[in-house]
Amino acid sequence: MTETDAHGPDRWVQYFAQRGYPHARRLASGMEGTVYRLRDGTVAKVWAGRAPEDFDLTRRLYADIARHPLPFGTPRILDAEEYDGVLVSYERELGGRPLRSDGDGRRPDRDLPRRETDALLTVLRALASVPGSEVMRRLVIQGDDRPLWQGHSRFSDALAALVERAAARNRDALAAQVPELADVVSRTAASLRALPDRPESVVHGDLVPPNVHLDEAGHPVAVLDFGFCTTAGDPALRPPSRLPSGTCTDPTPPTTRPS
Repeated sequence: MTETDAHGPDRWVQYFAQRGYPHARRLASGMEGTVYRLRDGTVAKVWAGRAPEDFDLTRRLYADIARHPLPFGTPRILDAEEYDGVLVSYERELGGRPLRSDGDGRRPDRDLPRRETDALLTVLRALASVPGSEVMRRLVIQGDDRPLWQGHSRFSDALAALVERAAARNRDALAAQVPELADVVSRTAASLRALPDRPESVVHGDLVPPNVHLDEAGHPVAVLDFGFCTTAGDPALRPPSRLPSGTCTDPTPPTTRPS
């Protein structure tokens, strides 16, 4: 989530005031939608691109994650409703400040400061302790047209198929930048399918600095925005980034495996 300017007209602020929250204000916007603070301890999320009929999977995903003790908070839905065709959820507010904001539009440095690296590794190690679940396997990666695991029993096969679909949808844009694109995609998919099976855990999929909140000492206190790129799989594969179409896919292994 990226912090936003809370000033200016906002129809949702007016809506929440009518719902009994006269001091509602906009907090942040991100991949999933826009968050409003309603009162101490409670926020509302106005979802972007999440169909109300699909929301049950998100609610169950949050519950699956919450069943396991983690050293930081994760989203918990208190209630949900639909207004004018838009999904609105009411959730507990998660504390801390974003590890880093991407609101200035600048490209982040490749080498993170040690404080940020330690925080991200703490989050990765903790999430690796949350086992993959059937709900996680049923999630559709943003920009794709089917659940990631549909028709597959191995994460590496599912990820290879996702790469092939994403490359096909973005063929023209990618071909302009990647020489011998078809060969690159073929070799990448073959390499993924050759990976050995590993225990599956939750893969956040969008673990960028604005989605990790820290306390004053630099310790993670909250992780936000599960869902659009979340799945069950091998956390040693770097969390996906988004292609121009919005598809989450980046199967490059990190230099450090969470342990």
